[in-house]
Amino acid sequence: GKYCGFGFQMDGLIISKSNEVTVQFMSGIHTSGRGFLAAYSTTDKSDLITCLDNASLFSEPEFNKYCPAGCVIPFADISGTIPNGYRDSSSLCMAGVHAGVVSNTLGGQINVVISKGIPYYEGSLANNVTSKVSVTSVLIFSPHLFCCSGCYGTLGMESGVIPDSHITSSSILEWPNQTGQVNIWKPENARLKRIGPPWAAFISDEHQWLQIDLNKEKKITGIITTGSTLAEHYYYVSAYRILYSDDAQKWTVYREPGMGKDKIFQGNTELYQEVRNNFIPPIIARFFRINPLKWHQKIAMKVELLGCQFSIGRAPKITLPPPPQNKNDEKNAEFMDDFIHSVKTSLQTDKTTFTPEIKNTTVTPSVTKDVALAAVLVPVLVMVFTTLILILVCAWHWRNRKKKTEGTYDLPYWDRAGWWKGMKQFFPTKSAEHEETPVRYSSSEISHLSPREVPTMLQTESA
Repeated sequence: GKYCGFGFQMDGLIISKSNEVTVQFMSGIHTSGRGFLAAYSTTDKSDLITCLDNASLFSEPEFNKYCPAGCVIPFADISGTIPNGYRDSSSLCMAGVHAGVVSNTLGGQINVVISKGIPYYEGSLANNVTSKVSVTSVLIFSPHLFCCSGCYGTLGMESGVIPDSHITSSSILEWPNQTGQVNIWKPENARLKRIGPPWAAFISDEHQWLQIDLNKEKKITGIITTGSTLAEHYYYVSAYRILYSDDAQKWTVYREPGMGKDKIFQGNTELYQEVRNNFIPPIIARFFRINPLKWHQKIAMKVELLGCQFSIGRAPKITLPPPPQNKNDEKNAEFMDDFIHSVKTSLQTDKTTFTPEIKNTTVTPSVTKDVALAAVLVPVLVMVFTTLILILVCAWHWRNRKKKTEGTYDLPYWDRAGWWKGMKQFFPTKSAEHEETPVRYSSSEISHLSPREVPTMLQTESA
C-alpha cells in the first residue's frame, strides 16, 4: 500500500502474530524527505498514538494517550524543559521521554494537560533527548504539561541532608598547586550546585565509583549530573552505569525491564550543563553507586539524586494450625499449607509498577516536623479567631443594648450612669424651675404633644 502523502490516514493497524516483521520499503520519485519511522506496541492499547503526534492534534484540554516504544529519533525536535512544559508543536511522546514520564525502550501512558505557556524556554538534556532553546513572539503560547505524582524531590546532596561521611569514592584526586597547597577533590565535593571543585578520581578507568548512603531505603526516581564546573579544569563524565544495594556488599546493576544488558546512561557533553536521567521503574535501595564508563580528560562530577521516602506495609501475620491428630486433620493441614503458600506468593508477587509522573517540587526532608508544627499551630489559630469573633459579637450586642436603654431624654453622658440614678433618691426633690442642671427633652417627643400639654410636660420632675 501507499503510506505517504498529505492527508494520509491508515485504514487499520498492521498486526503480526509472531515476534518478527519484515518491511520492504520502496521509495517514490521524490529526492528529499525524512524517510520512515518504525514503532511498535501491543494491540490492546486503544489510545495508542504515533511518536510524531503533537499536542496540537488533540483538541481536549486534558487527555490520556499511550506512547509506543522507540520514540527517541534523530530528526524530531522538541522545545521545553521540566517543569515549564513543552510547546504544543513538539513531538508529544518524545517530550514525554524527555520529561521522564515514559521510557524510550518500554513506552508508556501519558497524562497531558494543556495550560498557559511562557515566552521563553531553556534547552536541556534529559533521558538522551535534547530540547532546544526557544524564543517565541510576544504572544504567549500554550504548552502541554505532564501530570505528576510528586516523587521527584531532591534527596539531600545539595541541601546537606546527606552528611559528608555518607559520600565515599574509589579514589580521590589530589595534587599540590604552585604555592605548595594541596588540592583535594574529595567525594563530599560532589554536591550539585555547590561552589568549588567536584569529586574527581585519582585514576581514570572503568573501575572508579562514587557511592552515596541514603541512611535508609529510599525510592530513587532520577539523577542530575554536571562536570567539574571549573573553567580551568574541563572534566566531565559522558557515560556511566548505576548500581544499587541494601547492604553495600551485594550490588545490582540497573537494567530496564526485559533487557538482558546493563543500562548505559548518557552523561554530560560539557562541564556546566545539568543532565537529567530518570529511572523507569524507580530504584528502591539505601546505597547508590555511580560507575563512570566514559569521560573527558578526567573523571569528575557533581550529583543530585531525585526521589522520595519509601514506605511499605507489613505483611499480615499468618497463624499456623496445630499439628494434625488424625486423617481429617491431615487433610486440613495440607489445605492450610496450600493456603499459606498462596498467600505468601501473592504477597511476594503482587507488586504493581506504576508509571512515575513528573512533579518538580522539591521534597522537604523534615516532613514529620512540619506535620507536628501544623498540629500545634492549627488549634492555636482556631482559638485566636474564635476569641476575636466573640469580642466583636459582644461589642455589637453591648452597643445595641446601650441604644435601647436610652429613654426619651437626651441627657448628658454623666447623667446616664446607673450610680447617679441611685444617688438621686438621697437628694431632696426639686421642681424643674429650680433644677440647676438643665433638662433636655427629645424634640421628637414634644412634637407629638398638643400645645396645651407642653407646659405640663416641662413642669414635671426630671427623671
